[in-house]
Amino acid sequence: MTEISGPRTLEATRFEAFSDGVLAIAITLLILEIKAPEAESGQLWHELGRLWPSYAAYGVSFLTIGVMWVNHHNFSARLTAIDHGVVYLNLLLLGSISFLPFPTALLSEYLRTGGSNERAAAGIYALTMVAISVAFTLMWSYIARHHQLVKRDRIGDLRRQATSAGLAALVYVGTFAISFVSAIAALAIFAIIAIGFAFNKLT
Repeated sequence: MTEISGPRTLEATRFEAFSDGVLAIAITLLILEIKAPEAESGQLWHELGRLWPSYAAYGVSFLTIGVMWVNHHNFSARLTAIDHGVVYLNLLLLGSISFLPFPTALLSEYLRTGGSNERAAAGIYALTMVAISVAFTLMWSYIARHHQLVKRDRIGDLRRQATSAGLAALVYVGTFAISFVSAIAALAIFAIIAIGFAFNKLT
């Protein structure tokens, strides 16, 4: 297998800069969904406490996108060249991640209400995470089949990376089912998965 030689191109630099920019915007948009509450005199602490669903959804999504940024950095650091397949799969991934602030806002709004709307919000969040995991799986699988794009010393665990992302997608499918029973349990699983990937050496 012949590795493409020479310095990384401007295209690769633009690939990383564009990706970092999209992820930075997505993670920044999360905080915009936490609104300052209206409170009568002496009630501000109470009203701030009632915003706990917003804090919880923000924290989970912030950690999740942060881990995705690390994983994306791990992905791009392996590349010695970029072709159209990588570019378009990366757009699929970034499109999925940039959608995440919307289900985060839904979860923030409806987690406090209970009922079918709460479960639907958690389900939409789970489906978004499925889409993101599938996109990561496709990216890792693609470069696992195109070794000429990868640095010789970084080829070893590409299939394990793809498998890890694929397993995450399956867990999120399971979490989608759990969301019909308990949105809070689903949110807890989202948090556990994010923490697990944060400490995973494959990330």
